[in-house]
Amino acid sequence: MDVALQLVLVGLLCGVLLGGASRVTDFCTLGALETAMLGRDFRRLHIWAVALGTAILATQIGVGMGLVNRGGTVYHAVIWNPVASISGGLVFGYGMALAGNCGFGAALRAGAGDIRSIILLGVIGVSAYATLSGPLAPIRAGLFPQWEQTSPNGMDVTFNALTGLPPALLGLALGAGLIWQGMRHPRLSGSLAAAGGAMGVGLAVALSLIGTSVLQDWSVSAIYVEGPSFTAPVGRSILYVMTATGTVPGYSVGMVFGTMLGAFLVCWLRGEFHWEACDDARELGRMLCGAVLMGVGGAVAIGCTIGQGLTATATLAWSGPVTLVAICAGAYVGLQRLVAQPDG
Repeated sequence: MDVALQLVLVGLLCGVLLGGASRVTDFCTLGALETAMLGRDFRRLHIWAVALGTAILATQIGVGMGLVNRGGTVYHAVIWNPVASISGGLVFGYGMALAGNCGFGAALRAGAGDIRSIILLGVIGVSAYATLSGPLAPIRAGLFPQWEQTSPNGMDVTFNALTGLPPALLGLALGAGLIWQGMRHPRLSGSLAAAGGAMGVGLAVALSLIGTSVLQDWSVSAIYVEGPSFTAPVGRSILYVMTATGTVPGYSVGMVFGTMLGAFLVCWLRGEFHWEACDDARELGRMLCGAVLMGVGGAVAIGCTIGQGLTATATLAWSGPVTLVAICAGAYVGLQRLVAQPDG
């Protein structure tokens, strides 16, 4: 099979695993923040911890075995810009609260029949590409320039420099610690489906990085090493749908459509699939504004809740946890605004 087609297949299969596992275990970033901040229910945050711990542990094992080329990912190929991570994360998080979903959550809901989420994905993808290579690109490049990384970087490199301990120790300890902490919640440890689903989310990240790394090696570095992300990849998927003649979709296109397919299959098997639309013009307007902010913020931060929060953190890039914290802070402000002005 041609390497390009294998790349699509990796994205599609890992996307099906990601979407299906997320529906099984109720994995959602904004949902986890809402239930924790407003309802003091931390179950979904524990699910997030298990998913992240699994992603880190499996990815770092892959790095140690030579199966993951983390230097080939965008998170390690360019010099980290903390200002871009923080400002982009804050904008993304605020937009996520307004929209009631992130790009990944919208893909899951689109697979379950939510027409609003299909519209949301379209706006996220277009606004992301407008920021990456469209009319907003010169502003982004001027405010947040990017330079090629020429030396090893990452949390494990800093850990080794500060302690003298093996760099791999940090990833293994972080991954195992997050899984242990997440599994302490009784509604997670007592449910095989919830625990397995959370681990499935993390494995989808690691398998994506392994699969694209292997294919990069086979193609003599003609392709990028990628993991799940739902900002720029949504824009690429839209471009492919519009201009597919004579082209082969890449990993990210397969991932986006695979995620929706995985969510659809789980909903269909459970009898949960149903069409849903928006009957409130103000709600739709707020969602569209939030989608624009997510597209712009995700392009600036080079990722979203999944792209930075899971994938970048799994590679131990500094941008991952910093962007994730900024997204959570922005979402908190947005949620508080909605509580204070529910009709605004």
